[in-house]
Amino acid sequence: MNKLFASAQEAIADIDDNITLMSGGFGLCGNPENLITAFAEKGTKGLSIISNNCGTTEQGLGVLLQNGQVRKMTSSYVGENKEFEKQFLFGPLEVELVPQGTLAERIRAGGAGVPAFFTATGVGTQVADGGLPMQYNSDGEVIKTSEKKEQREFNGRKYVMETALLADVTIVRAYKADTMGNLQFRMTARNFSPMMCKAGKLTIVEAEHIVEPGEIDPDQVHVPGIYVQRLIQGKDYEKPIEQRTVRPREGGA
Repeated sequence: MNKLFASAQEAIADIDDNITLMSGGFGLCGNPENLITAFAEKGTKGLSIISNNCGTTEQGLGVLLQNGQVRKMTSSYVGENKEFEKQFLFGPLEVELVPQGTLAERIRAGGAGVPAFFTATGVGTQVADGGLPMQYNSDGEVIKTSEKKEQREFNGRKYVMETALLADVTIVRAYKADTMGNLQFRMTARNFSPMMCKAGKLTIVEAEHIVEPGEIDPDQVHVPGIYVQRLIQGKDYEKPIEQRTVRPREGGA
């Protein structure tokens, strides 16, 4: 089946407001930039986004946040974004903070059909015991906190139960795809994207390179095409740097 769409705008044309959206990438690396732009142009509202972070103030998913399109973020890292800070600490943004490894496993579990699992990460903290601020009002007062999670002991060690994450729509960026949707990722961009493809009811992929079936070595296929419903040719990538550190010269500032 040829899953290729003419543009990002066409690929998301029938997607409604108030959906749960998974977005691949790590920081600004491997962001599905064309699809994020398409959602910004379409003005899709009430998005509950599951992603490692929310980009920076003016790049990545931060564009959707600036537009007021995001209702909730489920993330492990929320730095580098002043707009995120403002909307979280003074409303209206709801935020569920999840340890990074737990976030990855909750997504993987969703794609694997595992409803919940136990992990030692977070035991003895507000992640397990509840009370972690999730939403503030305009006066900076906490109006919603996380709930206490089920805990059990296995082999003399405490564990906390975490539930799987699923999405109505997943958007990711692949390095290479064939027209049947078989995907290949490169380096850091592979951190979350493959497991997200399996956890979305509808998975839309933008690829830097699109080839014919058989041109990707089967041993190098990171996500089989069965998990991909729509595909577009990515373009105009900026490859931004999230934070640049300049080291001082030896012997001087």
